[in-house]
Amino acid sequence: MDTATRAWLIAQLGTATDLTDLDTRYTRLGTARAVALEVLNQRLADLRAQASTINLSGAVSVSFTENIRAYERQIAALEAGGSPAPDEPDTGTEDDGTVLLGTFQLVERRRR
Repeated sequence: MDTATRAWLIAQLGTATDLTDLDTRYTRLGTARAVALEVLNQRLADLRAQASTINLSGAVSVSFTENIRAYERQIAALEAGGSPAPDEPDTGTEDDGTVLLGTFQLVERRRR
């Protein structure tokens, strides 16, 4: 794994992530996106295995539901191809350097 890929993984997973674990997973899985998804899914499973809300009347109330939702959103964004990883092929240009443009459809808005 090169430094750009390692930096992307740290940006996705946080600085507290074990780098030797990332190297091992990258060797096994082959892509940074697969590593990030595996780590995030593992963290999500760990959160779901715990109680999502803890209340002590008049003392403290802790809820992890927003953390669970945040992991679900991050996983969905990575699965949809958001935030391209450095080890993924660049699909924005052709071999001759021309930029590929997508197509879009214009739809008339309803009149009010």
